[in-house]
Amino acid sequence: MRTREALEQLERQTLAPYAAFSAETRGREHETRPCRVRTDFQRDRDRIIHCEAFRRLEYKTQVYVIHEGDYYRTRLTHTMEVAQIARTLARALRLNDDLTEAVALAHDLGHTPFGHSGEAALHRLLEGRGGFEHNRQGVRVVERLERRYRDFPGLNLTWEVREGIAKHRTSYDSPCMRRFNPDLAPPLEAQLVDLADEIAFNHHDLDDALKMGLLALEDLEQVPWVNEARGEIAKEPGGASRRDQAPFVRYRLIGGLIDIAVSDALEQTERNIEETGVDSLEGVRRQGARLARFSVAAAERNGQLRAFLLENVYQHPRVVRMTNKAEEFIERLFNAYRSKPGLLPRGGQARIEAEGLERVIADHISGMTDRYCIDEYKRTFLP
Repeated sequence: MRTREALEQLERQTLAPYAAFSAETRGREHETRPCRVRTDFQRDRDRIIHCEAFRRLEYKTQVYVIHEGDYYRTRLTHTMEVAQIARTLARALRLNDDLTEAVALAHDLGHTPFGHSGEAALHRLLEGRGGFEHNRQGVRVVERLERRYRDFPGLNLTWEVREGIAKHRTSYDSPCMRRFNPDLAPPLEAQLVDLADEIAFNHHDLDDALKMGLLALEDLEQVPWVNEARGEIAKEPGGASRRDQAPFVRYRLIGGLIDIAVSDALEQTERNIEETGVDSLEGVRRQGARLARFSVAAAERNGQLRAFLLENVYQHPRVVRMTNKAEEFIERLFNAYRSKPGLLPRGGQARIEAEGLERVIADHISGMTDRYCIDEYKRTFLP
């Protein structure tokens, strides 16, 4: 039987010197007996998968609400895709893929129903009271809101996993939490999750938009480098003769674009590591800039794709109509709970004195699935 000690020794033998080693974790907030057969980061991954907040991601919006169809990404399928891409990056760079996977699986635990529109609504409603940011809420979920142990709240995750959630940073996220040393970079494992998240949502949002009919393949002419890749795929053997050419091109296009992004991220990150000469985790942390990043050319391409998606998908009337409804649902529910706290669950009511009414309301609403939020709205306002 391979024990935890054996796995920790295997990490020392196979991982790069600048990786995060599970035996050197800063530990947990509450002391607990080590597992016999799992490293601390493997244990964190399992705790995340089995928690309630993770299961609720299945019915939380990525871009399209669940009633649009079963095919489109939800917050859970997005999370799984991020974890897959991040593991690939970590293994190629000889980093700790267990830590990478744990951070990836937890990175969206604090997300609201209805995607970023729900987050924007809560942030506006909490203006002057600390606002709302889903990475901060994710830390709150794993430290306070999940209940798994009799003697303390939260999942009792390692410091490194909680740091990775707190410092998750993409073009849409830039949190700052003082107690996680914001002046220091997170481990490369957590940095890779940021890249994987950007790769996943850019390309999979494009895939869903094409499948949904919000975009046609011809619309990609507005993004020359994407359209060029589409043209090359159509030339593949059998590509032009297929009767179902559009789905064939879409499948191959999205996969090809992800391959391009992953390859660029690997090459640029490896180049940055070599140029800086880092040879330890502390060396990674002391770098002024993050080492895991895209090349300048790839970052520019990603920006073009984001701008295209913003104009043609995220601001599409069907999506805007949904986001407007979502914000109305959340705002009306928030105000109803604020005027009548007795509508909140008993457990939430018990926390009002210690944590404040608005924060308890935000905890309750952000934990809802899309479906539960709609049902709660109906129960609260409809006869």
